[in-house]
Parts: sequence; structure tokens; C-alpha cells
Amino acid sequence: MGAQERDERIVELLEPVLAQSGLDLEGIELTPAGKRRVLRVTVDSDNGVDLDTIGDVTQEVSTALDSSDVMGQTPYVLEVTSPGAERLLTLPRHWRRSQGRLVKVDLAEGGQVSGRVVDSDEQGATLDVKGRSRTIAYADIAKAKVQVEFRRDNDAAD
Repeated sequence: MGAQERDERIVELLEPVLAQSGLDLEGIELTPAGKRRVLRVTVDSDNGVDLDTIGDVTQEVSTALDSSDVMGQTPYVLEVTSPGAERLLTLPRHWRRSQGRLVKVDLAEGGQVSGRVVDSDEQGATLDVKGRSRTIAYADIAKAKVQVEFRRDNDAAD
């Protein structure tokens, strides 16, 4: 079985398991680590993912993988995680979950736009760019990423 077929089988196996817990499968990554492999499963939901949820779903994912032959005979380590702070925005649900967050957008035609996500739908996102509203269609975005903010201006103490 090739790597792409294996990955597709893993996704088909895990999506329903995660859906039962109200989670979306955001991605899988299988990398070699010495004589073992590391399977990283990234999950998310509209309400985010806390450590208790990660712990619960890790056991469910492990059970599903153990009941299948999809991982073959080579030992592996399972890591279930949530998207990082500087997540890429590749699907409409990522934009919806990032409402209020600062993002940096690389446009397909060239150039960049930074702004705060005000709204989004299935076709595009609306950003507040220096006090002005700008709607960008997903088709016009080459890459978009949430920016880490340590303190927003409106979070400052009184």
C-alpha cells in the first residue's frame, strides 16, 4: 500500500470516530522516528479543543487504529493535537473559527493583507484592515495564517 492510499485509509477510519466527539480531523502526518513512526493526528472544533478532550479522543483513536491493519506491523507512537497558534487557514470553517483574530493573507495575484477577521462564509472572508472592511474571496488567497498576538489594544488594563 502506498503512502497516499494509507493516509486516505487512516482518514476514512478516524473521521467518524472523531465526529462522535464533535471534532473535525484537520490533518494527519506520519513521520519516521528511528525504528518507529510518529502518527500526528490534528483535531479541532468550533469550540476549540481542551486537554481533557485530547486525552479522551486519543484513547478512541488508538482503539480504532489497533482494530485496523492500516498502520501495518511497524511500531508507531500516536500524538493527538490541536492546530498551533499560527494555524493556516485553508477551509471556510478555519475562517469561521478565527473570527476576531488577526490574520496575514498572501494574495494569489501578489501582495499581502493583514487584518482582523470580521466575518466569513463559504466563498470568502471579510477583514477589518486598518478600520476599513475588505472582503477577499478564498479563490484569491494563496496562503493565509493566524498571527500570534500577545496583547491586543482592547485587552489593555484600565
